[in-house]
Amino acid sequence: MSTLFTRIIDGEIPGRFVWADETCVAFATIAPITDGHVLVVPRAEVARFTDADDDLLAHLTRVAKRIGTAQQEAFDAPRAALLVAGFEVPHLHLHVLPAWGEEQLSFANARQDLPAAQLDASAERLRDALRAGGHGTQVPAALGSSAL
Repeated sequence: MSTLFTRIIDGEIPGRFVWADETCVAFATIAPITDGHVLVVPRAEVARFTDADDDLLAHLTRVAKRIGTAQQEAFDAPRAALLVAGFEVPHLHLHVLPAWGEEQLSFANARQDLPAAQLDASAERLRDALRAGGHGTQVPAALGSSAL
C-alpha cells in the first residue's frame, strides 16, 4: 500500500511542491513550525532514514542544503534547520525550515490552522528564492505538481 507521501508525489493528494528531481521532491508541510517549512522526500518508499542507502541520504542532504539556503534568503532567517523524526508517516522525510532559535525546533510548535493562502504564499516565496539561486530546473512549473 502506498504511503501518504507517495500519494502526494503521485498527485492523488494535493501538495505544494517547491522541488522535484528524479530522486526526490520537496513540498510544504500542512503543519509548519515556521513559514517556509518543507519536507524533502525520496520518491522511493523508504521507511526510515537508517534504511536508506548512503547515496540516497547524500542526495537528500544536498537538496535540503539548497532549500535551506533559499529559505534563509526568502525568509531573512539566520539559519536553516534540518530535523529527521519520521514518526508521523512511515516514509523517510527531512524537515527543512527557516530558523531563528533552537526554542522553535519542536513539533509542539507546529501550526495546524493556517489558511491555504498563507501556505501557498510561503511555498511560492521559497520557489522564487530557489529559482533566483539557480535551481529553476528543479522547481516544478506548477505549485501543485511533482513533475520534472
